[in-house]
Amino acid sequence: MKYHFTYLMALMLIFTGYSQNNNQQVLVENSKVKPKLVVGIVVDQMRYDYLTRFYDKYSDGGFKRMMNDGYDCKNNHYNFIPTFTAPGHASIYTGTTPKYHGIIGNNWYDKVEKKSVYCVNDDSFNPVGTEDKYSFVSPRRMLVTTVTDQLKLHTQQQSKVIGIAMKDRGAVLPAGHSANAAYWFVGKDEGNWVSSDYYMTELPKWAQDFNTSDAVEKYLKTWNTLYDINTYTESGPDLNNFEKGFKGKETATFPYDLKKLSKDNGNFDILKETPFGNSITTDFVLAAMKGEQLGKDDVTDFLTISYSSPDYIGHNFGVDAKEIQDTYLRLDLDIERLLNYFDAEVGVGNYTVFLTADHAAVHVPAFLESLKIPSGYFDNKTFKAQLDAFLIKKYAAADLVEDIGNFQIFLDRNRIAQLNLNLQEVQQSIVDEIIAYDFIERAYSAHTMHNTSFNGGIESLLQNGYHQKRSGDVLVSFNAAVISYSRKGTTHGSGYLYDTHVPLLFFGKGIKTGSTFQKTDIIDIAPTISALLGISFPNASTRVPLEFVLD
Repeated sequence: MKYHFTYLMALMLIFTGYSQNNNQQVLVENSKVKPKLVVGIVVDQMRYDYLTRFYDKYSDGGFKRMMNDGYDCKNNHYNFIPTFTAPGHASIYTGTTPKYHGIIGNNWYDKVEKKSVYCVNDDSFNPVGTEDKYSFVSPRRMLVTTVTDQLKLHTQQQSKVIGIAMKDRGAVLPAGHSANAAYWFVGKDEGNWVSSDYYMTELPKWAQDFNTSDAVEKYLKTWNTLYDINTYTESGPDLNNFEKGFKGKETATFPYDLKKLSKDNGNFDILKETPFGNSITTDFVLAAMKGEQLGKDDVTDFLTISYSSPDYIGHNFGVDAKEIQDTYLRLDLDIERLLNYFDAEVGVGNYTVFLTADHAAVHVPAFLESLKIPSGYFDNKTFKAQLDAFLIKKYAAADLVEDIGNFQIFLDRNRIAQLNLNLQEVQQSIVDEIIAYDFIERAYSAHTMHNTSFNGGIESLLQNGYHQKRSGDVLVSFNAAVISYSRKGTTHGSGYLYDTHVPLLFFGKGIKTGSTFQKTDIIDIAPTISALLGISFPNASTRVPLEFVLD
């Protein structure tokens, strides 16, 4: 019996030791999976079909490399309204919708401050590197954590997190609350990359050196097509009636003398509306990579990049323009330049990249009208006049509306109380009235958003974009291909597929090779990257990882 007990104890020690060693080995193996660098790329206003439409003209090293050697989620969508830049960027990195993260638009009416507020404006902080009066910036209006925040928490702030975009909101929101830095571009007479003292008291030397070089000014040159314009058969005619163009040039046609046109178009600001804005962003990203030594040790760093220029160009020229095709062919080369740099400086197999967009865009409705496709333009002034007339007739008051914006109506609740009106009844009466107006397809009250759970359709998207404290009293959705915009150029913001369907590509360390038509949502990205890194999900994330993309 004594020998039997001794034998059992020996076996237990052996298995315990094996288990401990095995667990340690698992930990070692898991640690090997973590990349040295994660790069999130968001292309501002990129439709999914830009990948397929221009595919044959892309190089092998940019979009094609990510599509063919990475994982392509071909049916990826936004699951909320409105599809704007700020809500898009916030949702990608928080893993949730405006319902929880609170970024309900680029701007919105603040019901407490009684004024319109900007998503990243914060007068508590001063600009760094600029005197620009709009660069009082922080991420504080975003109410929850990002995957970048969670990485900082997980590594005890050892990870470096940097956000870069021409738009401040495209840099600040993805980088999160605890980032080392966020940089954005001030054009006008400056042409510099700048930041906020939320992050730093002065720009690092590498950024100062970039600003004092000719890195930006050299792009004030002629913008012509990258290849023979006659080969751009995937886009419409260069001369048409659906594009705005630039001040100082009679037609929106190639070529564009940017140096000459800059005087009437905001000086360096004109570069934002050209593909050279993407190249300037890439130049600055590579300077940041070198200056900050990102991906150079075993603690994972995170770089967020947003290419803002495609949005400016899309608004100006529309989705069928030669200018858009040229923009994406040139952006493809910038993506290739990034990947080649990561290969050389971080190492093949040591980094992970995802690429997506903050929203897509609709074909210019005037163009659709010319093809007899249902579309149109919503007139805000006419709408406001109709609504005021209704309120005067029904309530003998024209001052019940405080603000109209972002497809929402904000009521003056104090005034409604003074008149002894029932808020819920006023909301519903407006819904019942405006649903009969031209181009309004759906309308819902805040009370309905509070008390009804929608499981699909536009209603569900409206609800996912509705924040109880920040959103308005009545939410509106237009008919398909109806926008509130000029008849030239295009915009976005709806819950229709032309605005929600965007690319989602994963590439690099820890990512399988493949593709799927399975529906994915933009809020799946943050938990997927969190799982890859072995860190906690963002604190309001409402989804689970896309396991099928992880190796």
